[in-house]
Amino acid sequence: MTIYNRFSELILEKHAMYQNNIPLKAEVEHFLEELLALLFPHFGKHEKCKNLSEIQNELSTIERLLTDIVEPLVASRGLSGGQLVLDFFAKLPYVYTLLWKDAEAIFKGDPAAESLDEVISAYPGFYAIYAYRVAHIFYRAKVPVFPRLITEYAHIKTGVDIHPGAEIGPSFFIDHATGIVIGETTVIGSNVKIYQGVTLGALSVSKVLADKKRHPTIEDNVIIYSSATILGGETVIGHDSVIGGNVWLTQSVPPHSVVYNTSEIRIQSKMTTDHTLMFHI
Repeated sequence: MTIYNRFSELILEKHAMYQNNIPLKAEVEHFLEELLALLFPHFGKHEKCKNLSEIQNELSTIERLLTDIVEPLVASRGLSGGQLVLDFFAKLPYVYTLLWKDAEAIFKGDPAAESLDEVISAYPGFYAIYAYRVAHIFYRAKVPVFPRLITEYAHIKTGVDIHPGAEIGPSFFIDHATGIVIGETTVIGSNVKIYQGVTLGALSVSKVLADKKRHPTIEDNVIIYSSATILGGETVIGHDSVIGGNVWLTQSVPPHSVVYNTSEIRIQSKMTTDHTLMFHI
């Protein structure tokens, strides 16, 4: 038997072991994009809906897409896919309200934003928040795999990695987006603003801590500037605080704090420098 044949048998064995109930990524992405286009016509591929009948037809189509995804995932757990879908649509109006508040927070907080339409259409932070808020519903309902497929799709599109288990309050503002990481047990209050490169992570990645709170709590009205790292399940950033860029925090700070680095930057003229600076990269 050739190596090729042995390898083929190994692959066949893995295929036989695979439980074919995990949705294809293409199905998840299609659902997420269709729902987004219905909620926000900025993303529609066709003309916007003109009457209630067209809206309801779109909702029915998305309901069928969602049922086909969810039903195989939860059947073995004794759950009803149809009921989970109904529960999702019952929660969707509240999520829709939250998303408009998120968009308004971005528009009000970013002087470069010219309109709500621009925020919704063009800001990757808004897309990442949208995907998270949808995924969070299914995470809370204990639907396996699906929530992560949603947020990982958004991660690929936007560079923002929000675990669907995080708890995030209204009027959430992600600015510039790229490189943000928000862990599973993070709790974020209302009116929080974070910039690119921020990590809200865990102090340890030990598997025995899987059921523990591993990520920080960010209270209301906090601003976290670029590349700040805040770690630990017992770390609480008090309300109305400002965390400066490149700060590394593993301890709590009280409300109304300003936290910043004090590293020294030196500037001098090349013309007056009497020795060569060696930079090693």
